[in-house]
Amino acid sequence: MKFKSLKYIVPVAMMLLVLSSCGVVNKRYSTPDVAFSENYRDTLVQDSTSMATLPWKAMISDSILQGLIEEGLQNNLDLRTALENINQAQASLVQAKLAVLPSLEGNAQVTRSKTSEAALNFGGVSGINLNTTTYTGQLSSSWELDVWGKLRSNKRSALASFLKTEAAARAVKTQLISDIAQAYYDLLALDAQLAITQETLENRIKDQEAMKFLKESGVVDGAAVVQSEASRYDIEASIKDIEISILQEENALSILLGRIPGAIERSTLAEQKAYADLKIGLPASLLRNRPDIQEAEMAFRAAFEDVNLAKTYFYPSLTLTANGGLSSLSIDNFFDNSVFYNLIGGLTQPIFANGENKARLKINQSVQQQAFYDYKSAWLSAGGEISDALFLYKKAKEKQESRAHQIAALEKAVEFTQALLEYSSTTNYTDVLTAQNSLLTAQLDGVSAKQQELQAIIQLYRALGGGQQ
Repeated sequence: MKFKSLKYIVPVAMMLLVLSSCGVVNKRYSTPDVAFSENYRDTLVQDSTSMATLPWKAMISDSILQGLIEEGLQNNLDLRTALENINQAQASLVQAKLAVLPSLEGNAQVTRSKTSEAALNFGGVSGINLNTTTYTGQLSSSWELDVWGKLRSNKRSALASFLKTEAAARAVKTQLISDIAQAYYDLLALDAQLAITQETLENRIKDQEAMKFLKESGVVDGAAVVQSEASRYDIEASIKDIEISILQEENALSILLGRIPGAIERSTLAEQKAYADLKIGLPASLLRNRPDIQEAEMAFRAAFEDVNLAKTYFYPSLTLTANGGLSSLSIDNFFDNSVFYNLIGGLTQPIFANGENKARLKINQSVQQQAFYDYKSAWLSAGGEISDALFLYKKAKEKQESRAHQIAALEKAVEFTQALLEYSSTTNYTDVLTAQNSLLTAQLDGVSAKQQELQAIIQLYRALGGGQQ
């Protein structure tokens, strides 16, 4: 075999490899700087650790809720879709990795041909065999040398896209845990409000009977009886609204769990124990903990590598092509003196595609800039979500204390006005009704304050990146 052609190909290849090692085309990636604050809003961070590193079961003590979350993680359709995105991205990554390797193809064929006698122009000579059978078996290989980093950039872009889908799946998981927990707490709050309203209805029915008795005794007039009756039916109607909300919430939670809408097993709001050790960690830890920020960075990295890839189209590509095998006119001596081979090295330089290459580069640079904005937006959103959750938790705790004092005072007000109505002419049923309605509102708001506390903890946990363990 002759290798004279190698003396031309090797020097050219070495020269291009040296040029590529100088980094004249592709840039090295580094994480973009978004200049985040060292503290969260209105909070002096003193915790070096974050509650986000805890497993979600440590945050939730309700065993029924734990079971629902596990069911959701198994069956939720959005999460399953995210996992399929990972499978697709993983296949694309394998494809990109294999692109840097030489291709190898095998071919075996038998060719039967007949030549026209007139076309041979043998001067009237006859008896020539015009039929030819050729037996060929060969291997072909082609390899594009990654001189300018085109294939490496494509591989890194595919890797970033894979990591992006993996982070996106974790983001779906953390959001799913949060959504299931908050929907569960919504149900418990509705149950508590329903119980309070049903108890209130029983009291209004008693009030209605009492007003009838007092009217017969001459203590109140007919207006008090009518007012008590109207108040009773108003409470009955509000119970229907709560029952509708409960059914809708159960259906919504069932969909999150990946099951047919139906009743949801649950405990009570009074049984819930709020997690109290709220350590939020340093802002810089968000990059390690929040999957949506990681997802946004991987999207930026993929766009960064796509820009590098677009730049390589302005430079020539070097391809080595080789094929060889056996070829014979007879199958009997197929392996005797029938070896053939070709080795070709070629440079391809774009000439008339410069406008297309410029457009490709411009598009990819714009996509990269958009990805940077999305990355920065993810940081800003994270800070806002943490601030919201912290403030909601703080105010929910304060409201619970205020509501407890308010409810105690209103219970006394109802008791006093009812006593005055019965034994004094200075009070009418409107005063009693006003105090009762105020008490009902305060009791319902007290339930909402407890609900907000529980949900604020879950929101903070998710905002810090928790739920992946």
